[in-house]
Amino acid sequence: MLIASEVSLDGKKLTIAIKGRFDFGSHHAFRESYERFYKVPEVYVVDLKEATYMDSSALGMLLLLRDHAGGDKAQVQVINSNSDVRKILAISNFDKLFHIR
Repeated sequence: MLIASEVSLDGKKLTIAIKGRFDFGSHHAFRESYERFYKVPEVYVVDLKEATYMDSSALGMLLLLRDHAGGDKAQVQVINSNSDVRKILAISNFDKLFHIR
């Protein structure tokens, strides 16, 4: 599991890329990936292109990110999820909380 974060040059967008398993073992690294920035970005992007697995604790981590980003008015996108992950997100109604592409 590897989690990398990158902020855009203007500081308005933070991209968090997940590689490997996105589960409870990722909790500390995932949280650190967005809490370590002094300036709060306007848009958060979680890139699951290289994620191989996602469990219920990962769903909880996405909710914590959403709360950190501003709750209902937060702009959090989940991109590049495979079909299995998309099913998990849809069954959990996360498509109503996040912009999923």
